[in-house]
Amino acid sequence: VAIKKIHLHGQSSMQETANEITIMKRNRSPWLVNYLDSFLVHEELWLVMEYMDGGTLEDLINMTHMSEDEISTVSQQ
Repeated sequence: VAIKKIHLHGQSSMQETANEITIMKRNRSPWLVNYLDSFLVHEELWLVMEYMDGGTLEDLINMTHMSEDEISTVSQQ
């Protein structure tokens, strides 16, 4: 698993975070990293997610140069 930690101190919108969790709970897909559970630890919300080997999508995007056609194909898939 992977744990995403969200600092709640000064969080402008707890409703947005609650909405994100609700959406993640409802959406299960073999093509997405799935939400498993969440815990409140002191002033942090810990979201437990499936582990995705290879790093984050952001890391992959920043390390990989793709043409517009390649981006279109990946987005369509």
